Amino acid sequence: MDIYASDDEKGEDIKRWWRENGRSVIAGSILGLAIIFAGRYWIGYQQNQSEKAANSYQQLTILVADGKQDDAVEQNNLLASEFSSSPYAVFAALEMASQAVSDNDNKTAKSYLEWVIKNASLSGHIEIAQLRLAKLFLAEANYEKALSLANESKSASFASLFAELRGDALSVQGKQVEARAAYQSAILSLVDGEPRRVLLNMKIDNMAVVDAS
Repeated sequence: MDIYASDDEKGEDIKRWWRENGRSVIAGSILGLAIIFAGRYWIGYQQNQSEKAANSYQQLTILVADGKQDDAVEQNNLLASEFSSSPYAVFAALEMASQAVSDNDNKTAKSYLEWVIKNASLSGHIEIAQLRLAKLFLAEANYEKALSLANESKSASFASLFAELRGDALSVQGKQVEARAAYQSAILSLVDGEPRRVLLNMKIDNMAVVDAS
């Protein structure tokens, strides 16, 4: 716009600009407001869903503590179907798996852990389920499946625990040299003073005794 133009000329320029760009400006403003409101709605919806999932999980833990197993199963199914993307669904499945193990129902426990492995979004949750499932296979003398799960782990956070599990599986199969190597690998990532170092050193020493004999 010419800064030396008269007020009438400036007015005509503004009108012309609005005729040419007004619709785009209005459309852009409407779109921008729609995005803002949609974003706020989505955030509110997510918070509401998270609160519902948290409340549902809390109810499940109460049901488990009260020994109301059938109701707990129903509550877990609700979480798995309606809030499967929530970490609370994972917490519920892990809780139900632990309860199943306490009830000596390894088959049911494995089904819950397998659900976590397939549906959890965080690698840490997946590895926890893999570790617990591998221990169940180890307890059942299914060493092949236990070792397979242990070898799937890629996380440094769980490396020591999975290495120890490999050592346990190899040890009960009589593979003492390989078991000792697995235990030594497990101890490498532990800091001094870590309580598990004592147990791992005992397992390593036991392998040495077996080899010496």
